[in-house]
Amino acid sequence: MAKVVEAKYYDLLRAPIITEQSMKLVEDSNRYTFKVPKTANKVEIKKAVEAVFGVEVLKVNTITVLPKRKKVGKYEGLKPGYKKAIVQLKEGQKIAAFAV
Repeated sequence: MAKVVEAKYYDLLRAPIITEQSMKLVEDSNRYTFKVPKTANKVEIKKAVEAVFGVEVLKVNTITVLPKRKKVGKYEGLKPGYKKAIVQLKEGQKIAAFAV
């Protein structure tokens, strides 16, 4: 029987961040990167990752990425800022969403 996961946990983990740098973190130190809401705290993020993916989280680091200035022709604006969480898992555990 499938485990029921609360919807609020899916709302906390907005998207995985898959870049060269984040994939290097996965390979080297078993750390995964996610976009999260600006209001999310480390305890909530830890519970969400453990509930959604069924893994054990050792550590959570959060970073607030500031808005960046962008210019297209004569128009200028800002890319939206966001918050990201870097989650370290217990040795030997993996998240399938990051498999390439």
